[in-house]
Amino acid sequence: MARARKLYKDRLRKTGQGPGALIHIGDVKTDVPAITLIEYDVERYRETHFRSLEEGKAYQPNGGVYWLNVHGLHEPEIMAEIGERFNLHPLTLEDILNTDQRPKLEDYGHYLYIVARVFDCDTHGNLFSEQVSLAVGPNWVLTFQERPTGKLADLRQRLSAGTGLLRRSGADYLAYSILDAIVDYYFVVLERVNDATERLEDELLQRPSHKLLPRIHILKADTLLLKRSLWPLRELFSTLARGEHDLFGADTRLYLRDVYDHTVHVIESTEVIRDLIAGMQDIYLSALSNRLNVEMRFLTAITTIFLPLTLITGIYGMNFKYMPELEWHWGYFGVLGLLVVIASVMGYSFWRRRWL
Repeated sequence: MARARKLYKDRLRKTGQGPGALIHIGDVKTDVPAITLIEYDVERYRETHFRSLEEGKAYQPNGGVYWLNVHGLHEPEIMAEIGERFNLHPLTLEDILNTDQRPKLEDYGHYLYIVARVFDCDTHGNLFSEQVSLAVGPNWVLTFQERPTGKLADLRQRLSAGTGLLRRSGADYLAYSILDAIVDYYFVVLERVNDATERLEDELLQRPSHKLLPRIHILKADTLLLKRSLWPLRELFSTLARGEHDLFGADTRLYLRDVYDHTVHVIESTEVIRDLIAGMQDIYLSALSNRLNVEMRFLTAITTIFLPLTLITGIYGMNFKYMPELEWHWGYFGVLGLLVVIASVMGYSFWRRRWL
């Protein structure tokens, strides 16, 4: 709810502004933006960290493939300088600062702009997503993240070590590797959601409780969030793999087909989990109905046992002077014994029928 109010206020600030207005929309997740430039080719690798915007303005690249990564999107001045340096369209910068975008692919001629979402779980197991924006040019890749997540750390290590095809390939293969790392982490998140679903299902079958219903709704919302991000991502990879954009070469498109297959696999797994969650809702309602029936049956059995007892005690509680059994010496104990026998026989009969 708080995040929704924050997004609403940010959008109000943007209302009336012209297209391409640089206004950050979303949560501020880093105190100070961090800018890192990686330059590499087959023989060399160089990583530079900029501590201020002035350092970035004064720096001159040395050739090869460039990978500029930005953590923290709440300072429009940095976005404006990067947009000017790489000739990015103002609408691209606007989308980068709006962290509530859906995954998409846009072609601006000399570069492609790609939006993806990465997912993670907090300490309570709740799922949340963050936006990752990519701009892919002929020999450069720009990535913009809301905060350091560590999702691309392995990719940086591979670049630094010079293993694999990264150092021998161009910017298109680097962009593919970044997108592949994002999709691979979907499997990790999906495994966590699947484990939570199985644990909840076991609890529901063993000890159904009204406390489980909110957890079912949370899981349902998580899978819906995954689905909303995965379907556009699938179309994105399908477009890239078909070769409709010249910035991705034929060799890289073969790898993009593999990422497309991974995305389809994740979508299918998400649909299976959604079906399980829908089934859990039915199990929850059936368990509540069955529990109510058991309780009503138990109360009915108790009431039925007491009906003849109440009848007999009611007869002997009538205030008449002349009653046949009043002068019987063992009458009181006989009636008590009769009540015990009746209750025992009826209780045993209900127990045999599993009503008690």
